[in-house]
Amino acid sequence: MKDRARAEEFQELRPLLFSIAYRLLGSVGEAEDAVQEAWLRFAGSPTEVRSPKAFLSAAVTRISIDVLRSARVRREEYVGPWFPEPLLADPYEDPVRSAELADSVSMAALLLLERLSPLERAVFVLREVFDFGFPEVASAVGRSEAACRQLAVRARRHMADGRPRFEADRRERDELAARFFEALHEGDLAGLRDLLAADVSLVGDAGGKAPQLARAVLGAQNVARLLAAVVPLLFRIDVTCEQHEVNGQPGAIFRDRNGKVLQTFALDILDGHVQAIRLVLNPDKLAHVGPVADAWAITEEIKQARRPTE
Repeated sequence: MKDRARAEEFQELRPLLFSIAYRLLGSVGEAEDAVQEAWLRFAGSPTEVRSPKAFLSAAVTRISIDVLRSARVRREEYVGPWFPEPLLADPYEDPVRSAELADSVSMAALLLLERLSPLERAVFVLREVFDFGFPEVASAVGRSEAACRQLAVRARRHMADGRPRFEADRRERDELAARFFEALHEGDLAGLRDLLAADVSLVGDAGGKAPQLARAVLGAQNVARLLAAVVPLLFRIDVTCEQHEVNGQPGAIFRDRNGKVLQTFALDILDGHVQAIRLVLNPDKLAHVGPVADAWAITEEIKQARRPTE
């Protein structure tokens, strides 16, 4: 009976636990592993657990901190730009704080979190994103409340230094994204250029495992020209673009003719323009979305598709 009750309590808290772990780790697979390990600790606890939420939140946080510390070296050795694994849907919902939760899981916010130490990151996520009280935060990270307050101040300062605010009006944001993808589908150079911020950046994360840009593409004219030249070639070989929120922001999934995932697009939109476009092409980061396409083979197809028009 006790085992069944614990299992039910865990399942109820699982969306929250995953959302905490994902924001700490930026990886769907590692977050799922952390949640599973937290469950094993909860199920195997020989003593009565007064607060399953406190116990499991602390467990998943400490597990994630350990993973973060071991991941630092891997991140430093990563080939090319590193982005979080794309998240198509956050399982944790809080209608009162839906905008803040979507903002906190954006690619831009997660990249800013990378600047923090593992402890700062954990304190910030628990306190600022999920509104845990400082006693709960202190228990979760194994530090005093005073220390956690100091960590929170430092984390807020780091985040505020580089954090843009996205469009508050989701309807306007989504309408602009729809216009962007329409212009993208049509290869409309002028239309794309009008929708891009003057200092827009386009960056891809392939991890050395898929074709990738030699460097970031900067500026509205350069980004629009690249997109208008390359994306229509993808459509010519039956690649499809499926609009879908990515990390709580407008985005898309590109699939090959067999429905396999080629890449994801995530857009940062601010002040009525697209400020950044982030592509994830690394097949290791796309496996949780579905079967992954052979990006190298598609690159060869693009070369063949281009030749008749040259």
